[in-house]
Amino acid sequence: MKWLVEFFSSGIGKKLLMSLTGLFLIIFLVVHLAGNLQLLKDDNGQSFNIYAKFMTSNPLIKTVSYGLYFFILLHAVVGILIAWSNKQAKGKGYAVSASSPNTSWASKNMALLGTLILAFLFIHMGDFWYKMKFTDLLPYVTYDAEMGPIKNLYARTAEAFSDPLIVITYLIGMAVLSFHLWHGFQSAFQTLGINHPKYSPLIRAAGKAFAILIPLAYAIIPIWHYFNHA
Repeated sequence: MKWLVEFFSSGIGKKLLMSLTGLFLIIFLVVHLAGNLQLLKDDNGQSFNIYAKFMTSNPLIKTVSYGLYFFILLHAVVGILIAWSNKQAKGKGYAVSASSPNTSWASKNMALLGTLILAFLFIHMGDFWYKMKFTDLLPYVTYDAEMGPIKNLYARTAEAFSDPLIVITYLIGMAVLSFHLWHGFQSAFQTLGINHPKYSPLIRAAGKAFAILIPLAYAIIPIWHYFNHA
């Protein structure tokens, strides 16, 4: 056990942790988006509310959620430690040298981008997840007698996305996420040793497409609600 702790405390171990947790969070982004896209259905929020009820009450999903929270914090903490180590090493960038002419702005500022994303997550979860789980601020709605009344998270979402300040904040958060993914996606595979002349260009292309399309799909949701419920 001691060797494992020592390994993950090393520079290589920290980067490996960043890669593995990052890939897990990338998968989460896709799964979470699939659920959130139900906000675009023209059913007055029924599909989304049933989905939200399932995600917050199913024992297996709840267990996975606790693991998700842990991985988010672990990813953030390790990222800060790597940034600090790089600073102590007199300006070495994350995963690539900051002095390289091919280094992107995102790769030079991964710690800043990650910190902004973490701040956005706290705001986002406080406005939706916390109110859903720990308060009685949300109204109830009933779709099925067997299911009983469930909290109407859709109503809170529609209300939030009618506020231009919240919509702008959300869009900024998605832009920051896009920049973070632009470098982080391909860097994760590179750190894991998946670096081959034949496959690396495909990974880079997939990473750039992912960094654009996933945040864009998330951004469509508040924009759609704002212009349809304003």
